[in-house]
Amino acid sequence: MRATLKATAELLLTRGGVATFARALHRRDAMVLAYHNVRPDDVPPLGDRSLHLSRSDFAEQLDIVAATHDVVPLDALRFPEAGARKRPRVAITFDDAYAGALTVGVEELTRRGMPATFFVAPYFLGGRSFWWDAFADAERGLPDEIREHSLGRLRGRDDAVRQWLRESGRAEASLPPAACCGTIDQLRRAVASGMTVGSHTWSHANLASLTETEVKDELERSQRWLEANVGSAIPWVAYPYGLASPIAERAAASLGFHAGLLTEGGWVRAERGTAFSLARLTIPAGVSEAGFVLRAAGVV
Repeated sequence: MRATLKATAELLLTRGGVATFARALHRRDAMVLAYHNVRPDDVPPLGDRSLHLSRSDFAEQLDIVAATHDVVPLDALRFPEAGARKRPRVAITFDDAYAGALTVGVEELTRRGMPATFFVAPYFLGGRSFWWDAFADAERGLPDEIREHSLGRLRGRDDAVRQWLRESGRAEASLPPAACCGTIDQLRRAVASGMTVGSHTWSHANLASLTETEVKDELERSQRWLEANVGSAIPWVAYPYGLASPIAERAAASLGFHAGLLTEGGWVRAERGTAFSLARLTIPAGVSEAGFVLRAAGVV
């Protein structure tokens, strides 16, 4: 019943012109969309399900965005455009460099001539799974109590989280390649097709729990690896788990990064310029067409 009411409300708001009005109001602003994975349509939902969008849903969302926004490279948001704008800008980003995103997702993007930025934690490249997928419950996903302990006391560090979960007797799932981190070759092919990459730190640790020295090591090591193995990396950081701190923001600025991205929020205001706590709109799997239209307009 609740889902039905929500879908009806979203549809009524969309048909009522709320999204159109919101986009017009924010035509000088920008929206940064945050995705994680794009799974082939013949691969069923798995892992932390909200992160794994189906190919058909992703393609539909790209077509909606093309009709309502101007899709631009992420780094272009640092530069305000002269003159009046009729439509807001949007940048498309992916966290974690899942294999599905680097293959299926990139295919859909290149088919439409759209740019995107992939934020990479090189530690996982080569087909490693992510702990939040490997230990997710088939029905409940990842329980809140596991997430909280993993990000807090264990600081989001993959080896520590896996050890704790295994010792707790929690079963580890075997995931298909599309639901694991991609390979270096897949990353290089994505860049060759026009995509850009940025730092998601080295090991996807929770930066809000680290010292300044540890934060700098995570950021520097990641950026150096990307530049050496991919050829280039834009100086933006996407904070793992969407968690930052004043220490992490100062460290990123001191290392020459241009901006830092969260995983929540809405519009990036044109007058705000570059900052280290920029909003991003996370798009989870299962969002309806009307729901996506409203989200991309900053309504919900």
